[in-house]
Amino acid sequence: MTRGSSTARAAGIVTLVVAGLLGSAYVLGRSLVPDQAPRDATGVTTSADGPHYADQPSVGEPGGAPRASASASSDAGPAETGQDGSGQDAGGDKLFGAHATTGSPRLALTFDDGPDPRYTPQVLALLREYDVRATFCVVGENAQNHPDLVQSIVNDGHTLCNHSWHHDVGLGARSADAIRTDLLRTNAAIRAAVPDAPIVWYRQPGGAWTYPVVSVARQLGMTPLHWSVDPSDWDLPGASKITATVLTQAAPGSVVLLHDAGGDRQGTVDALRRILPDLTARFELEALPTDPT
Repeated sequence: MTRGSSTARAAGIVTLVVAGLLGSAYVLGRSLVPDQAPRDATGVTTSADGPHYADQPSVGEPGGAPRASASASSDAGPAETGQDGSGQDAGGDKLFGAHATTGSPRLALTFDDGPDPRYTPQVLALLREYDVRATFCVVGENAQNHPDLVQSIVNDGHTLCNHSWHHDVGLGARSADAIRTDLLRTNAAIRAAVPDAPIVWYRQPGGAWTYPVVSVARQLGMTPLHWSVDPSDWDLPGASKITATVLTQAAPGSVVLLHDAGGDRQGTVDALRRILPDLTARFELEALPTDPT
């Protein structure tokens, strides 16, 4: 064997050893990197803090799956409504008779996705400070997990609204029996906490209205409830933007969409602290009636 071939063989052995060491180092490094938190189908990172919902407003279509849409968001402006409080969004999609205004000069604050042990008590305390009654659209699983907060909502004189069991944006595309089961299960969880409290409103998650979900809600004695002012607080724009949107768009008869759960709602709480002095000076605020007929 020549000297040149021995040198080449030695170089090849060294190369293989280095490659092996690099591969082992890569595997070791990957094992030390923590797994990323799983994301649900909505793209919201889940955690042990409780349910997180991406409550992006959308408008349902009859006979089809609800589609995500920004047409009902604050960028599109208030919904156009008929004399009975039902109406269409600015894009022309029907709300299937869902109420988008109070039907009176009074303004209604509504809070979705709760109750939540971190944010709902803060919202209740601020409403109590300004002697304001509101409407809370509660998710069934959260009502079941926090019956004491449902009781606090009712004890403070606020109105309750069914917001489905698990914040199912696609509920309206399911069968009538599936919709009925979901809504009844949610009502049962609410009534387990507050047996005598009326539940006469239903809000479809995401505003994804379809004829079947509206029809079943009405059959169960609940009036579908939409909104006319949406500051998109579900998208965490910050307290200043939430405040500006609500104060700019609020008008007599407005139904304002806010959230006290479903994610980090501290921005909403901070905005509410700024919003209430202005709104109470300009409008009469009301909890939606428990006899909407």
